[in-house]
Amino acid sequence: MSKTTQSMYSGRRPVATFCFLFLLTIATSQCFAKSSAKTADDETLRERQYLDLIKYVFQYIQYNYVEEIDPEVLYKGAMKGMLDSLGDQHTAYLDTDAWRDITDTTQGNFGGVGLTISKPVASTAKKPAYVEVAQPIEGSPGDKAGIRAGDKIIEINGTDTATLTMEQVLGMLRGTVGESVTVKILRGETTEFECTLVRDIIENPTVKFGMIDKTGYVKITGFSTTTAAHVQEALDFFKKNDYTSLIIDLRYNGGGLITAAVDVADKFIDKGPIVSTKSRLFYNNSVYTANSLKTKVKKGIPIIVLINEGTASASEIVSGALKDNHLAYLVGTKTYGKGSVQTPSPLTKDDGFKLTIARYYSPSDTNIDKIGIPPDREVTFPALTEDEQKAYADLIESGEVEQYVEAHPSMTEDDIAEYAATLQKNYAIESSLLRKIIRNEVDRTRPARLYDLDYDVQLREALRIIKEENFDNLIKSTKTLKELQDEVKTSQESSVAETGN
Repeated sequence: MSKTTQSMYSGRRPVATFCFLFLLTIATSQCFAKSSAKTADDETLRERQYLDLIKYVFQYIQYNYVEEIDPEVLYKGAMKGMLDSLGDQHTAYLDTDAWRDITDTTQGNFGGVGLTISKPVASTAKKPAYVEVAQPIEGSPGDKAGIRAGDKIIEINGTDTATLTMEQVLGMLRGTVGESVTVKILRGETTEFECTLVRDIIENPTVKFGMIDKTGYVKITGFSTTTAAHVQEALDFFKKNDYTSLIIDLRYNGGGLITAAVDVADKFIDKGPIVSTKSRLFYNNSVYTANSLKTKVKKGIPIIVLINEGTASASEIVSGALKDNHLAYLVGTKTYGKGSVQTPSPLTKDDGFKLTIARYYSPSDTNIDKIGIPPDREVTFPALTEDEQKAYADLIESGEVEQYVEAHPSMTEDDIAEYAATLQKNYAIESSLLRKIIRNEVDRTRPARLYDLDYDVQLREALRIIKEENFDNLIKSTKTLKELQDEVKTSQESSVAETGN
């Protein structure tokens, strides 16, 4: 430290700081000197050097920065920077909110009040963006307190919810089981009352199911410790209802636990590998094999899996395993392409990190990382023209649909269709999309519907395939992921050879 720098300080502490830093600098220099000697412990010495430097900078900031700094700020910044430096978008530091979210996702339950909610983005003085209750979960604290669908939560622990983001709202409603949270409810236009809710274990519903004629439809939104059990409930329900075909909806399923994906796939696959993981460390190398005793769906039943760009990770494991075994026909658009495995690790009780430890491979020994899984039949939603995009933006900005639905709270499908026809006179938007916009607003304070056949062209195509096409022939014509990737590789090599000639 220069004399000029020292003169900026007064009292005894700068001297102590100087001595500490001087000694630490000498120690660090000695480490670097030692590292020049080629010994069997070179790598360990290098690790110590960098650890010492990290500690040195941390403590230097603590003693010398112009303002006093909370050590937690430096700790979180260091954790984030270190993990971000790997350049792996799936490896990251997880702060309190992110750690809670990943724990909720993988465990399948969390401490909360049991209310399915929504929240408008825009907030005005005339119409504040209060939290709206779509549905209380049966038997939950919110349900037992008498909170109903359509109620608005206007305060949480005294804080106006119009000023909060959805993430902040969730952070306040969720928390430690047994602790309480107080909410103020607005029912109708004028009735207000407070409820003190004691948080309880709330299961994160990752599986929803129902029948569409004789087709069992199951939508899986994630893979947690409870997912396989709920998929079994769905299969039992389908069996009781004499199902003859099955649709597994994995669209926008961002993944979850690899073991949960294996347990679900094992209900369809009776032998051979379901997925394998490969790493530079032998203990992260695994092969998950099907067990015929766990097979619950008989061979030959038509199975269609719906996929799209939001289908990732564990949901790609299931899609790829069923495809490689020629058990399911994939409909939709190409999946995300996340072929790596992460493990979450805690740091303190409130945060942690996730680290990529391996890559996974489908039964045909194929990795789809950054490649994705193409559908056997591509079905896309109609793209909006520039005029339609402008009309859509104008309609949403106007708030017209929201105002109309608020004035007509009990709209039926016929009412929705009639209002869509009226809107189309002023907004040049395809009628099914208009109905979807209206339906979404109608459903905001109602229990979520399982599917939307009017708008969902991919689901409609899946049902048409089952009803009208020869499914056995379709399955026989499908290719494994390895065959598809080999075809792409051969095509690329041919193109390079032709260019060279």
